[in-house]
Amino acid sequence: MSALQFVGLVAVALGGAAVVFTGEALRQTMVLGVYGITLTFLFFTFQAPDVALSEIVITSVGLPLIILAALRKIRQQERREDEESDE
Repeated sequence: MSALQFVGLVAVALGGAAVVFTGEALRQTMVLGVYGITLTFLFFTFQAPDVALSEIVITSVGLPLIILAALRKIRQQERREDEESDE
């Protein structure tokens, strides 16, 4: 195992822990995007560029957008419920 592979494994372990221990959903989404970049680096160091390219698109772009859209929808629903309970 090379030094870059070891660094990649440590970065992924620390990044995964950061995602888990981030409390607020919006911040967790942003940390998840950074975690995707570390996974991409890990896949490149293990000579899997095709997986790395897929990973960068999914975890750095696609997944955060889906989560942000879901959070927006949840907040809109909560606002509607609050307005209905006030009436």
